[in-house]
Amino acid sequence: MTKHLADHRAASEGGRLQNFLRVERANSSAAPRSLQQRPQTADDTTRLQHYLRIERGEQA
Repeated sequence: MTKHLADHRAASEGGRLQNFLRVERANSSAAPRSLQQRPQTADDTTRLQHYLRIERGEQA
């Protein structure tokens, strides 16, 4: 059984996404951007190595 003609939605043109991106670009501060784009440190790699060792089931 097919849907009634009134139940079919028209294709979205991304209006919500465009408005979100416009607001995000206009109001974004440097702090969140710097956290998202921070360089990887040596501490991050050792933490990842420990996590993967634990996931593999290796004991200290």
